[in-house]
Amino acid sequence: MSRRRLLGLGLVALLTGCGIPVDDAPRPVPPPRGPFPSTADTAPADSAPAGPATETLCLVRDNRIVPVPRSVDRPPTIEEHLRHLFAGPTTAERDSDLTSALPGAVNAAGATVVDAQVRVMVDEPAEDTGRSDEVLAFGQIVCTLTSRHDVSTVTFLRDGRPLGVPRADGLLSEQPLSRTDYAPLITPQ
Repeated sequence: MSRRRLLGLGLVALLTGCGIPVDDAPRPVPPPRGPFPSTADTAPADSAPAGPATETLCLVRDNRIVPVPRSVDRPPTIEEHLRHLFAGPTTAERDSDLTSALPGAVNAAGATVVDAQVRVMVDEPAEDTGRSDEVLAFGQIVCTLTSRHDVSTVTFLRDGRPLGVPRADGLLSEQPLSRTDYAPLITPQ
């Protein structure tokens, strides 16, 4: 045999001799030991890096929902985002004829997040509020929260039970709501 051929056969024998054993079926492989990051070490979905950010609040002008970007010191939590929305328009926003349908129409008592769905707890509205724009009020909340990258839908609860809220088409829904449920009422940015 030639030297080249012997070298080739030797290389093939070497490579096949130190291979990985072959199994007849898949088998679990235990993770290696060591300080490796796990999913438990990751930050919760609602936390965000510090630093300037833009939040979108959906306010009302001429019976339409208007997305309004605001600069904030850091990305808000969902609860902070709701507080900013319920605080209403700034003086400059009011000077631009922006208002809110929320006062007297919807009283949010808190929010929880499950996956990408926010569950907003709503208190019973005060008697004789004189408000008839609940569609805009609930639309403001849904459109504001779903403007976030970490929220896809919003549901409403009262006393722990699903609450039927009006969509843009006037129908009540207890199902998860998204921006598309209020699209006919939204003025494009």
